[in-house]
Amino acid sequence: MVQQGSPEATDPAAERGAAELEHFIPFRKSAVITMCADELPEQEREPFRELATILASVLHHRFHARIERIKDAYHVLDPPPDLKRIAEPDWEDRVRAQQSLEEELVELAERANFIRVTEDEMQRAFDEESLIKVRLEVDRGDIDTAMFFRRGSFEREREVKSFFGLRRRTIAFRSYAKVLVYVTFRDIEHFADRDVEDLPFTPGSTMVKLFENVPRHDLEMLFPNVRVGMRPIDKLLIGVPAVISGIIVVVTKLIASLGVLLLLIAFWLGLRDDAVELDQAALVTIGAGLAAFGGYLVRQFNKFKNRKIQFMKALSENLYFRNLDNEVGVFHHLLDIAEEAEAKEAILSYHFLRLADGPLTAEELDQRIEEWFAKRWNARFDFEVQDGLRKLRELSLIEDRDGRLSAIPIEDAKRRLDERWDQVFDYNTSA
Repeated sequence: MVQQGSPEATDPAAERGAAELEHFIPFRKSAVITMCADELPEQEREPFRELATILASVLHHRFHARIERIKDAYHVLDPPPDLKRIAEPDWEDRVRAQQSLEEELVELAERANFIRVTEDEMQRAFDEESLIKVRLEVDRGDIDTAMFFRRGSFEREREVKSFFGLRRRTIAFRSYAKVLVYVTFRDIEHFADRDVEDLPFTPGSTMVKLFENVPRHDLEMLFPNVRVGMRPIDKLLIGVPAVISGIIVVVTKLIASLGVLLLLIAFWLGLRDDAVELDQAALVTIGAGLAAFGGYLVRQFNKFKNRKIQFMKALSENLYFRNLDNEVGVFHHLLDIAEEAEAKEAILSYHFLRLADGPLTAEELDQRIEEWFAKRWNARFDFEVQDGLRKLRELSLIEDRDGRLSAIPIEDAKRRLDERWDQVFDYNTSA
């Protein structure tokens, strides 16, 4: 069982790690194309846009084949209720599908510039106090596989209240633009000693979810089997008034009948020889006292229950407004992000090689692109130059002479991409 504890001092090393440059390019593909085209002479802008369009189309077709494989694997593991299967998968089919799904997820997350959340980062989220002021508990033993990925790290501020709203202060915290969650639960044999109907998940199932604007402190709330617990301060707020009011109830309501009850108990246990006479007044006193005490217990239970409902409501609202997509829809979302990232990297690499006065090394190209974004667009990131060059090599859009690279002319590039597109479906085998 992992529980969320009290806040800890900020770890400078962890802060530096969280602030490291990401590979994510914080502009849409259409914006990148416009930014590059605006730097070209008027007569070159339209040919460049045409090149970018057909390049993106070729990359899109490659990703289309991947989504079909992912949908097939997911259908084996968790088919939607409105679709039937032509054959029930056996254990080996499920293992292969699970392995294929996880491999595709990891690769797509990397292509989409997501960063894997480490165990240290996750533990820190449990150790730090949640921004929604609840204590969260997760039984990691119920989980077979858990993978979290994040993308887009930025600083945010929020005003928080303390001392019953009498004090207000502004806190700064780090938040993630997108968080991808992949969780598989253990098979039903693991839950043999528990009521499966009471579980918030199905044993052996796979869950994939995508969230946005998640505070780093609240990563743990994204586990699908998270439970709300009571913080020490919440127990004090409920317990102290309960004890005080309980004493008042005992003194004012129950004390009159307590003596009669003690005498009865002593007589029944043989500790007293004289029988206790119970008249109507004594019975009314005992009944009134027990009713008052019973009502008090019911009220305290309801207070505890209502407090927990408030916490569950706070957790549910946070998850509801941060949820972007679920299950297979996450893969569609992820594929779209990865496809756009691949296109941006290829377009930028080609554009800057073409504008260069002479051939460039990969390191020189990387530096030029990063400096251009930093100075011109006030955006800092770690450009994945090797990914961009890999795609250009595969499409034969660059020339490499002893490690120095240059882009082929734009008209030649358009012709080669057009030929590649025409060969996507080559069913005409006639001579």
